[in-house]
Amino acid sequence: MTTRRRLLACCPFAILAAAPLAALAQNQPLEWVLGYPAGGGSDVVARTVAEPMGKTLGRSIVVNNKPGAATNIAADYVAKSRDIGNVMLTADFATLAANPALYSKLPYDAEKDFKPVGLLARFPLLLVISAKVPAQSWPEFVAWARQQPEGVTYASAGLGSPHHLAGELLRRESGLKLVHVPYRGAAPAVQDLLGGQVAMGMIDTAAVQQYVGNGKLRALGVASPARLKTLPDVPTLAEQGLTGFEAYAWQGLAVPAATPPDTVAKFSQALQAALAHPQVKARFETLGLEALPGTPEQMAAYASAERERWGALIRANNIRLD
Repeated sequence: MTTRRRLLACCPFAILAAAPLAALAQNQPLEWVLGYPAGGGSDVVARTVAEPMGKTLGRSIVVNNKPGAATNIAADYVAKSRDIGNVMLTADFATLAANPALYSKLPYDAEKDFKPVGLLARFPLLLVISAKVPAQSWPEFVAWARQQPEGVTYASAGLGSPHHLAGELLRRESGLKLVHVPYRGAAPAVQDLLGGQVAMGMIDTAAVQQYVGNGKLRALGVASPARLKTLPDVPTLAEQGLTGFEAYAWQGLAVPAATPPDTVAKFSQALQAALAHPQVKARFETLGLEALPGTPEQMAAYASAERERWGALIRANNIRLD
């Protein structure tokens, strides 16, 4: 008898069970963990990309929101997951770049506990001011700000957020007296900007673009090297004298460090296909986001450079979250 016939004769039930178990593993939903609540810009990005990415992989992708502790809860969950090959993480500016400097101790290691899959998107930051501030340009704002004896308040989505650190960078580069007012998310920060309770903010396009468009907030500059296609009349801050000024909120996709290289490669290929999908491109453009297709190695290099850059600013300003 051949080897195959002997196996069938001796262990028929084991052989028959192997195929269903393999199919079950292949069809198991892929968990995409997100350190932010449902409904925000990060959630929209994940759900927009998940559908076409899942189709390429032949698997359903379920977004699992685990907000809190500046993404540390979600990051710790994925770093310690044993469900290798079935879990991914939105690893962003906070997770990989800022938190290692903001916290004296983290439940995860930003460099060792994850493997990059690829970058997702960058959220350009706009310098926006309340309609109550009498300035139509960056030079006019600077002149007005220097006349405020108590300084100028600026809103952020929270301590250590990209909005906060971009505001600190602006304070350093401009020499203005800026007073930080942190909020629990971009939405309440924008609401107080609209109401005039705070004067300005460095806020991402997804949160403020609609209000700039309808004139309820005034955009004085964009913290990107080039003007945005969606707001072509808003000059860059670099154009207005802040040479080299650049700041983004950004996101990438990562998996636990134990994930096999071939699985990382499959996920990366599916991610690149999703970012090239016309519907994803259209949705990103509506939100003013910049897709960032690229390899896992490119994401690793980008995160490392951001960690060094913003870590230096955090330490210089003694910003701590514990």
